[in-house]
Amino acid sequence: MNCILDSIASKVVLSSLPCLCISALQAQEKMNVLFIVVDDLRPELGCYGSDAVITPNIDAMADQSVVFQNAYCNVPVSGASRASLLTGVYPDFSKKRFVDAETYAQEDLPGVVTLPQAFKNNGYYTVSLGKVFHHHDDRVDSWSEIPWIVSPASGDWALYNKWNIWKNEVSDKDLNPKSHRGPYCEAADVADSCYEDNRIAQKAVEELGRLKEKQQPFFLAVGFRKPHLPFIAPKKYWDLYKREEIKMADNRYRPDGLPRQVQSSREIYQYTHTDNTSLDAFHQEARHAYYACASFIDAQVGLVLDELKRLHLQDNTIVVLLGDHGWHLGEHDFWGKHTLMKQSTHAPLLVSLPGGKYGDTESIVEFVDIYPSLCEACDIPLPEHLQGKSFLPTLLDPGKMHRDYAFIQWGKGVNLVTLDYSYAEWYDNSKNLVGKMLFDHQTDPEENRNVAGEIKYQNFIKRFKSYLEKSISNL
Repeated sequence: MNCILDSIASKVVLSSLPCLCISALQAQEKMNVLFIVVDDLRPELGCYGSDAVITPNIDAMADQSVVFQNAYCNVPVSGASRASLLTGVYPDFSKKRFVDAETYAQEDLPGVVTLPQAFKNNGYYTVSLGKVFHHHDDRVDSWSEIPWIVSPASGDWALYNKWNIWKNEVSDKDLNPKSHRGPYCEAADVADSCYEDNRIAQKAVEELGRLKEKQQPFFLAVGFRKPHLPFIAPKKYWDLYKREEIKMADNRYRPDGLPRQVQSSREIYQYTHTDNTSLDAFHQEARHAYYACASFIDAQVGLVLDELKRLHLQDNTIVVLLGDHGWHLGEHDFWGKHTLMKQSTHAPLLVSLPGGKYGDTESIVEFVDIYPSLCEACDIPLPEHLQGKSFLPTLLDPGKMHRDYAFIQWGKGVNLVTLDYSYAEWYDNSKNLVGKMLFDHQTDPEENRNVAGEIKYQNFIKRFKSYLEKSISNL
């Protein structure tokens, strides 16, 4: 992808926008950035049309944001997704770049200027709290000071009780003998302050006050860990829901004709109390647990946004909130990410831009687009290595379409998603086509039937294959 031409094209579009929008942006010189990333948060929120999960703070932010209804990660796993969006470069499985949870950006793509580093190089004070990069020691040169964490981001799970992950006592019989992990969910009757994410939120509140006093523009990244497994949150958030009223997925079966390459994530089975994930009781409990964690994180987001407002920073701060990918909650009897289906790749993305517009947009965006968009909004020069393109025109006019399709990769599969279709192909080590998948979202929005073999879709598939070839050639 020619990043320079993309940048020029976006500036041409910007120049044609109403003078009022241009004036509003020019009045906001050296805007701050509050960048909030939530681990495993799927777009089951009120602002995405769901009434299942109670998230009043995120929904209130949505009222003052552009809500991207069709935002997609470029790879459905945390480490690789974060490395990709923070470098602005696509994963490339043929080059073993950004392929799994344990990805280090500094190993897979050393030396490129990261998103926070671009701001740091242009006079911003950059701070990382919690889980931003998957590994807190990845690309530490991106930040003006050492990234702040509560406890180790990864490591020996046998030591996790030392860090008090589970608040109730976990007996030896409740530990997975291979992974040393405890129950996949827990409702402990304790305060928010007993949990890591509340400490991250409180640190963010503290940092906002400190950064305001610096009289220097800032880029503050705040990474929350829930609702990532284990689904652990204070009991009061569980009590927001009545389990018997929680609806289960109505498509708890494998889609017709689904390629064998599509399998449920095995991550949840590293925890205990997951002996039979197909039971109704498990489905309701797991959804209850996930929803409780989402509500808990919503409260922490609220603490940070309330402080931003209290400090009168909201009128000069771009706020970004995203989930690093989607998550299956029992659809097709799948649990977790790690597929090329929409429950795994479709993710929430909200951007509040001072001087911009509010409202939903149907425009497709990819996570690699976040980097150039923030740079352009803050008048930061675009590094030439970027492969995404700025969606600033959509922030100024939510009706403006940004992309025709999103390009996603996982394993040996490549995926192209449009507003109406999702097409994927898988190849073996000899580059032979070994599987393909097409969902028609117009007639099958829940992706229950693979229609790749039907005659009436073959012309669509030819077009999608050409798009895939173009995307792959630009990696």
